[in-house]
Amino acid sequence: MTDKPMRIARVYTLEGHDHLDEVLRIVHDEEGIANVHAFRAIAGTGGGRDVHTASLLALSLRLPVIVEFFAEEEKVLQAIDKLQRRLDLHDIITWPVERAKGDGRC
Repeated sequence: MTDKPMRIARVYTLEGHDHLDEVLRIVHDEEGIANVHAFRAIAGTGGGRDVHTASLLALSLRLPVIVEFFAEEEKVLQAIDKLQRRLDLHDIITWPVERAKGDGRC
């Protein structure tokens, strides 16, 4: 475990924009951030006026996707910079976090 400042980031995008694979490649492969997770929404606006929803009868390919990752602050900020420059992603939020104290077991 590290004593360096930690940061978490969330990247908001829509399915079908082909961003997910590239976001994962940049964050995980290039920046070496191990804690990366992608979540597919069941409904959301994706930052626009249209509401995108999923149902059992018709699955939308334009649902909101959230990619969340955390690591040492410097790594997270570097990853965000790359995402903004290369993919023109600007719906990104970030905040400082700290790991829960404990013995490291789940």
